Amino acid sequence: MMPSVTHSAGAADAALDADVVVVGAGFAGLYMLYRLRALGMRAIAFEAADDVGGTWYFNRYPGCRCDVESLMYSYSFSEELRRSWTWSERYAPQAEILAYLRHVAERFDLRRDIRFSTRVVSAVYDEGRNRWQIATDRGEQVAARFCVMASGCLSVPRKPGIPGVDSFAGEWYHTGQWPAAGVDFSGKRVGVIGTGSTGLQLIPQVAKQARHLYVFQRTPAYSLPAKNRPLGPGDSAEFNAAYGTLLETMRHSLTGTLHVMKDQSVLATAPEERERICERLWNEGGAGLMYYFNDIAVDAAANEEIARFVRRKIKETVKDPATAQALTPTEYPIGTKRICIDIDYFETYNRDNVTLVPLAHDPIEKITAHGLRTAHGHYDLDCLVFATGYDALTGALLQIDIRGAGGESLRDKWQAGPRTYLGLGTAGFPNLFLVTGPGSPSVLSNMVVSIEQHVDWIADCLKALHDRKLNRIEPRAEFEEEWMNHVNEIAGHTLFVRAASWYMGANIPGKPRVFMPYLGGVGVYRRKCAEVAADGYRGFDLASVD
Repeated sequence: MMPSVTHSAGAADAALDADVVVVGAGFAGLYMLYRLRALGMRAIAFEAADDVGGTWYFNRYPGCRCDVESLMYSYSFSEELRRSWTWSERYAPQAEILAYLRHVAERFDLRRDIRFSTRVVSAVYDEGRNRWQIATDRGEQVAARFCVMASGCLSVPRKPGIPGVDSFAGEWYHTGQWPAAGVDFSGKRVGVIGTGSTGLQLIPQVAKQARHLYVFQRTPAYSLPAKNRPLGPGDSAEFNAAYGTLLETMRHSLTGTLHVMKDQSVLATAPEERERICERLWNEGGAGLMYYFNDIAVDAAANEEIARFVRRKIKETVKDPATAQALTPTEYPIGTKRICIDIDYFETYNRDNVTLVPLAHDPIEKITAHGLRTAHGHYDLDCLVFATGYDALTGALLQIDIRGAGGESLRDKWQAGPRTYLGLGTAGFPNLFLVTGPGSPSVLSNMVVSIEQHVDWIADCLKALHDRKLNRIEPRAEFEEEWMNHVNEIAGHTLFVRAASWYMGANIPGKPRVFMPYLGGVGVYRRKCAEVAADGYRGFDLASVD
């Protein structure tokens, strides 16, 4: 056990309140607290919500689910925990995931280290004392040796800057800030703006209630059917029986899941065999179709073959040819924007109470007091729903005033795009750790697998520092530069850079256009991080400063 470095009153650094401050209490923050407590370190977590859950607390919109299968989207650190929880569906709904995280918090008594309804507004590194000074919106000031940003990759909702947005007299909601009591759309004319992953989950559910639903689509989405189903006792038993092997497969796969890419090219596969494989994977449901062949992400011709298959499925599902055509993506390679996993999304457009408004041909001009005006007409609405996504990967970090050595602002440093070493830290900001930060696989992976890997690396690093009587760690600028060049080089060899996606910040006006996640894969990334640690934390400056 590592002894706490908290000192009694009267000591020279008596203002120290904690060894570590953790920002966030979702999957990352909860596991970070668990590991820090096991190390004997005193940690305080701050959470803006009034309970645990992170993104799964705020995203309560109808139809919200994870697009990674539940059995894979679970902590692995405790066998007791794993066997104490049974998932009800292949893709668990939001309420069940939130219940799981509450169960974790209770089982390990984590809430006592979390200050809820508290938002961190600044984090300033004090060079003289080698401490992070943390300030909250409740006026609290906390000093800690280390600061861990577990603030989430998709936690800052984006409200679109549509003219007149504040003039709407009806009800409006953002999917990322959904009312806890829910919303009843019965008998109402509803407009949904946004057809990314969130919109595709929400739209079929709203259509079941609304008098009429208008979907305002800027860009059509590629989506694969979830084929969701209840899980029986046999599903969990089978998974648990092979868990050790399955976990190692996930940890060393491309995406942190059980989708293992074959050494098989789309173009080298005979058309009849390719069709048979695609049909099988389509009928199995989930994202497996995107990770079976090894050239979908790097070869435009291979990508087009899979895209053509999915387009055909859309047109076979949607009865009205004009609507089907408008729903069919053609502007970007499949998979280069987040691939969606849906439940009856395309089928929803066969309902009489659903109208698609393709904004490519009929752009929004403004929101009015009573609805929405496009170039071709006005839509009377009682409710508006913004399914317009997030300021991904950097939003939660940059909304906090983070200042490192010499008072340097993280916002200024990242003005041209985020710069990290391994997605774990950034030069000039000692003792600041990022969980699944830009430059790591993060949103391109099973987040729970990636979170556990990051938290374990951070916890092991803190123990190594303690054992060597060191208390300061900072990425070196030249290694950060080398890593970012590697991240960009990998992305540049793929088709991902051809899409104006939120992976590149394209959904946020003025945000730098750089590809933020690491595309080398979860397994490759894990090995690189392990090698850095085994080599004495190569690329980091380590020191004892007091």
